[in-house]
Order: sequence, then C-alpha cells, then structure tokens
Amino acid sequence: MAYTDRFNDVDALISNLNPIIPSLPFDVQAKFVGFLAVNAVTAYELAIKEIIEDYASSKHCDFGEYVRCALARINGRIKISDIKGELNKFGGSYKGNFETNLVSKEASVLQNTGKSLSACYDNLLTCRHRYVHASVITLTIQECVDYYNIGKNVIDALFDSMK
Repeated sequence: MAYTDRFNDVDALISNLNPIIPSLPFDVQAKFVGFLAVNAVTAYELAIKEIIEDYASSKHCDFGEYVRCALARINGRIKISDIKGELNKFGGSYKGNFETNLVSKEASVLQNTGKSLSACYDNLLTCRHRYVHASVITLTIQECVDYYNIGKNVIDALFDSMK
C-alpha cells in the first residue's frame, strides 16, 4: 500500500462532514474536531510507519521485520523531533535529508498559505493529545482540516528522505 493511501479515509471523512458541520450546534462541532484530529494523527502515524518499514524491508526482509516490531508502539510519538530521532537510527544522512526536505516544504507552505508547516503539524498533534487526554478542543473545524492538509507535507518530506 502506498503511504498516501493512509490519508484516504480522513479525506473522505472531511468531504462528507464539510456539508453538515456548519448546521450543527457548536458543542457538537467541537466533538467532530476531536474526532477528526484523532483520525488525522492516526493517518500520519500509519503513513510514517509505512514509509520507514518499506524502506527497511527494501534493504533486507529481516531488517524490515525488526523495524516493524520496533515501530509497533510508536503510538502518537510522531513529533518532528521524534521522526528525526527515528531517522538518526538509520544514519545521519537520512535525518539530514529530512531536515533539508522539511525546510523546502516549510518555505513552500509559508509562501502558498502564509502558515508555518511545523506549527500546523504540531498544533494538530496537540489538538489530538488534548482531546484524547482531557476532552479539550484547541482548534476550529476549519483549522483542523487546514492543518491536517498542510501537515501532510511533513510526511511527504519523510518519504522523499527515504528514497
């Protein structure tokens, strides 16, 4: 499966929710933000696992299995610093490639949207964390959707780094 396929369910969820969200009471909209944030971050997590596991398996099947087991408990530990830490285990060049790709994507996103890629990505992770652990919503539905779409660039930067 391509890592981008991990986004299909969240993308479908967004397109199906968009027409009905504005008509819902504010407190119900907030619950959908939490639900969407959980799904979006899960998609990121699965895509990250897929990219790293595919890379390891391409080097050797046993290495792929080792990495698959090591990543089994990644569970939301997908901050940019966490990704850099995982890449460092493969050698500094992968981490360097990721940082270079991330700087390029950051500049592109800033130019196109006026928003910081890393801030959007971090804000979505924070929203998910605060919702799951304290039922606190930190984003609007539109921010959640926008940040999710912008945050995909972090995953793309990882993929480009592991080629």
